[in-house]
Amino acid sequence: MQYKLQKLSLFLSLCLLTVFAGAQEKASPAATATGKIGDANVTINYSSPGVKGRKIWGELVPYDKVWRAGANQATIFETDQAIKLAGKELPAGKYSLFAVPGEKEWQFIFNSETGQWGIKRTGEANRDPAKDVLTITAKPVASSSMNERLLYEINDKGFSLKWESLEVPVSTK
Repeated sequence: MQYKLQKLSLFLSLCLLTVFAGAQEKASPAATATGKIGDANVTINYSSPGVKGRKIWGELVPYDKVWRAGANQATIFETDQAIKLAGKELPAGKYSLFAVPGEKEWQFIFNSETGQWGIKRTGEANRDPAKDVLTITAKPVASSSMNERLLYEINDKGFSLKWESLEVPVSTK
């Protein structure tokens, strides 16, 4: 009888551990992209949502509306030196990064307010337009591969947002 109770106890412990481990997995885990643009060290901290069989562009993320460029808290873009993006200068600093996706053109907005949750209770982006420092445009292109999770990449030519079957490169020029 005691042996059966020990086996049952072990089984229940394993079940609880499995449930607890599954609960710890976030739907949109934190992610970080790091790299250099010219001589500047650049970091993008964001939460990376998954496609999960959904249509992303134009549905989950509507066109022509400000989006937090990730999930959860507002995406943070940080550079230790001034850099050029789309031919415009972004001073050294830490910014919330917002985007306005469009079918043919995107806007990226660098905002001086940081640390806020990405959306308001109303569902719109938690952005104060009076604190916008720089707005640039970029053209989306078809991605060479499907990206289940939102991904940012940084290289000496700029940065890219990749998600689903879309890539939005932002160059220094």
